[in-house]
Amino acid sequence: MAFHVPIVNVSVVDLTCHLEKAAKYDDIKKVVKQGGPPQGHPSDTHSSTFDAGAGIALSDHIVKLIAWYDNEFGYSNRVVDLKAHMASKE
Repeated sequence: MAFHVPIVNVSVVDLTCHLEKAAKYDDIKKVVKQGGPPQGHPSDTHSSTFDAGAGIALSDHIVKLIAWYDNEFGYSNRVVDLKAHMASKE
């Protein structure tokens, strides 16, 4: 599988899942969408952007999910979240 990445600091997650319970791809897309509004621009603070059109259901038990993430800005925001969480535990 090949992806064209239009900017230099973005990567992709290609996750193939074997589901214990059968699920339709449209239902999976709805659940992922509940996680927040679609983003996907450089300097995006989200951990990743689900690309519903790039994924596929191979069966009701095997799905391939694709998500894009900003290597710098999204990651930096997760580090800040982690530091805030750690500070709250002191």
